[in-house]
Amino acid sequence: MSLALNGVRVIDMTHNQAGPACGQILGFLGADVIKLEEPTGGDVARRNMADEHGDSLFFLVLNANKRSLTLNLKSDEGKELFKQLIAQSDVLVENFAPGALDRLGLGYEVLKEINPGLIYATIKGFGTYGPYADYKSFEPIAQAMGGAMSVTGEPDGPPTYIWPSIGDSGTGMHMVIGILAALQQRHTTELGQHVEVSMQDAVVNLCRVSLRDHQRQGYPMARHGNQLGRNVPGTTYPCHPGGPNDYVFIFAQPQMWVAFLDVIGRPELAEDQRFATLEGRWENREALDEIIAEWTRTRGKQDIMDVMGAAGVPCGAVQDTGEVLADPHLKAREMIVDLEYGRRGVYQTVGCPIKLSASPADITRPPELGEHTDDVLRDLLRINEDDIARLHQDKVV
Repeated sequence: MSLALNGVRVIDMTHNQAGPACGQILGFLGADVIKLEEPTGGDVARRNMADEHGDSLFFLVLNANKRSLTLNLKSDEGKELFKQLIAQSDVLVENFAPGALDRLGLGYEVLKEINPGLIYATIKGFGTYGPYADYKSFEPIAQAMGGAMSVTGEPDGPPTYIWPSIGDSGTGMHMVIGILAALQQRHTTELGQHVEVSMQDAVVNLCRVSLRDHQRQGYPMARHGNQLGRNVPGTTYPCHPGGPNDYVFIFAQPQMWVAFLDVIGRPELAEDQRFATLEGRWENREALDEIIAEWTRTRGKQDIMDVMGAAGVPCGAVQDTGEVLADPHLKAREMIVDLEYGRRGVYQTVGCPIKLSASPADITRPPELGEHTDDVLRDLLRINEDDIARLHQDKVV
């Protein structure tokens, strides 16, 4: 079956998380993603948190559906091979430190002369222009500078780092959108362009509702813990048997109030004047939250989610990471899949979150370092076997 991005060739020069997350989604959608790595170690994520099974799970979860080509860009011959590859490619994705590719003589202005149709995608902590352009960044820096930490945590606690990688993987997803837009525009102009996403920009975009609240209120948004707005119920409630993740989040909007009361067996509260209005429920939230918690403490979180869901009341069990990996719904949707990789054998990873009816993603294992080097040199660059052997001997690849 033809996939959505069949025929699109992507050179993925990225490392760690933000860039690899972008390349992996493009690979899921059918692009030929060639992960270009330096020969002596490859993506640093291969080694970070590696164990006796070889390449780390951190690397594996971000690099499915790619081929690996090793190339020494510090050598003149390596640069020449790279330029030949760029001439035959549609997209280059890079997330090197500011100015790194320019110092190698491989910046956008150089490469667009080789391939005017090239989409040159740059991921940086703070972008390539602006007062912070030369500063480096990682996930928590992006969260701090983008506003996410300031609105996360308990009201009387410090700004809090959140573990979902909105700065890294969130930036990668934004870059996928930019690349797809540039490819679409190229159909009209026949020209590529420079696409840029900064980690700070991506986090700011994901925090725009909090920024709206600042403008609406006229002062910085406070931290509210798990409470969502002025709605009750609208927070987490403890469940049986009382473990660290035995909670549900219940959010019953005003039109769901009577149905919610029926579920918890307290229909008489519909006549209680303390709770008759949304504002009344907010003003009396401590009493109401305790009534709700008395009910949730006697039941398991999955059971609560099921009865609430059947009644049309939004409710989610707080699943720990093990429960997510075992979730039958996620497995049915191929969001949790099994792959096999080298000495590690079978492991679980995350599938493609984008479901296309005409071209569903086929998840394939990540590549070993340099696994496809000879194939790329032979099939794309038309290099013969003797010259390939020499390139290996000379440590060009």
